[in-house]
Amino acid sequence: SRTHHDDQPAQLSSLLPDHHWVYAPAFDMALPGERTRRRQFGPMILSRWPILWSRTWPLPKRRMLDPINTQTAALEAVIDHPSGPLKLISLHLAHVGVEERLDQIAFLKQVLGNPAAEGGPWSGTDDEPHRNWTEGEAEPPNPTRAIWAGDFNMEPHSAEYHALTGQTPYHPGARYADGLIDTTSGLGLHTHVKVIAGQTRLRQLDHVFVTPDLAPCVETAWADNACPASDHHPLHVRLAL
Repeated sequence: SRTHHDDQPAQLSSLLPDHHWVYAPAFDMALPGERTRRRQFGPMILSRWPILWSRTWPLPKRRMLDPINTQTAALEAVIDHPSGPLKLISLHLAHVGVEERLDQIAFLKQVLGNPAAEGGPWSGTDDEPHRNWTEGEAEPPNPTRAIWAGDFNMEPHSAEYHALTGQTPYHPGARYADGLIDTTSGLGLHTHVKVIAGQTRLRQLDHVFVTPDLAPCVETAWADNACPASDHHPLHVRLAL
């Protein structure tokens, strides 16, 4: 009701009619008294270039007694970028529990960790040509270079941050080869304002990470702290691919 039950994916796509888009409900619920309209919540990706394929990963969730906890998801999409296939992960991690976020990060690293061995959403030969699973197309790519972006609900240098980047507080600057690179490291940005006991805290809870092969492509990053659309502020990162 707070959004007047608007179809936000339809509204956003209508504002960017030249863009390709996919939307992934993390959950879907009946709207009381309605037969066809549903209540949904999940991530969306819009792209200037075609989206070759996408899939949705519901993230591990713990039942909570207080406050509310919701099912969230990661939307994985492969974009047909002029420089070659590019993967984008749009995600929303749990907003309360550190351990729950660590579970979600471990899950994502497991299911997304070996794209070369996994292949695309389908692979192999079409042994039932009359059903035409492939529509005559080659096997879809599953690239290793990737961008992970969204509301991580974690601050830089938290336990969750270290789990994603492979950094360690015991050896500052050390990184594992399979860790993600923080595109806003050292910039001192904030994307959320929280007031606790009269004290204002500026926090960066939203992030854009890239695989190490994309790190040299990062040109600039900034947060739009004047945008009133959400309690989380937009985070922009420009890459030259």
